[in-house]
Amino acid sequence: MDRSANLDAEELKMTREQYILATQQNSLPRTEHPQFYPVGIYGWRKRCLYFFVLLLLVTMIVNLAMTVWILKVMNFTVDGMGNLRVTKKGIRLEGISEFLLPLYVKEIHSRKDSPLVLQSDRNVTVNARNHMGQLTGQLTVGADAVEALCKRFEVRASEGGKVLFSADEDEIVIGADRLKVTGTEGAVFGHSVETPHIRAEPSQDLKLESPTRSLVMEAPRGVQVNAAAGDLKATCRKELHLQSTEGEVSSDGREIQLSQGPSGEFLSSSPSSSAPRQTIYELCVCPNGKLYLSPAGAGSTCQSSSNICLWS
Repeated sequence: MDRSANLDAEELKMTREQYILATQQNSLPRTEHPQFYPVGIYGWRKRCLYFFVLLLLVTMIVNLAMTVWILKVMNFTVDGMGNLRVTKKGIRLEGISEFLLPLYVKEIHSRKDSPLVLQSDRNVTVNARNHMGQLTGQLTVGADAVEALCKRFEVRASEGGKVLFSADEDEIVIGADRLKVTGTEGAVFGHSVETPHIRAEPSQDLKLESPTRSLVMEAPRGVQVNAAAGDLKATCRKELHLQSTEGEVSSDGREIQLSQGPSGEFLSSSPSSSAPRQTIYELCVCPNGKLYLSPAGAGSTCQSSSNICLWS
């Protein structure tokens, strides 16, 4: 028992010594350097981050320089851009403008001191549509022709708005005071012409001609041809017919001459060589309608010189 008691005393003593040593080590300051663990990005990750930051800075500088260059070239101002100006009355374009896409506007007009020019490499087309989007009118200016597609086409005078020319499906109306055709071959009409008056220009002759066919003038109340200050001539190659179905044919003039008509001879019972030359004739008609002249006498001499009718 003494031995076991000694062992227990020794163990208790060792336990105290270990406790004292442990408490002394905790109270004494440590002489070793503390270990610090780094926090952040280091190495190749840090270099990549700096590279991307530098690249972003360069990109921002280039974008800013390009923006300033575009503003300078396009001439951006508080009123608009380049030739485009925004005013209270709308948008104003100065110089030549080109539109690549459709342009929708209410009104286009030029300045007071310059014309309005619409130019295209192919043609210029102006369309008019209704509220449903259907095409109601079209004007096309091309290299070969100018075409207008509409129900009625009108040309009006600048003063008064008088209709100078109008055309629709039924008729064409020319409202000018004078229609002048300057072509060398005149005006060609494929069908009839209806007019109340045909007049030539002053000091010019009026000529109605049909080169290969006949010329017909018809009127229900008569046709009048009048030469107030000159001669009226009717010339034909064959017969000249003057016919009146219900009236008479009258020749009213101071002198009526048949220059190339046949003349009969009147032989008196007592001829005299000293008789004056015959200058007055009588107009005679044969049964077949032939006219001839007979020397005038105290009475009719047509029977005395009717032998001309036998040879006709």
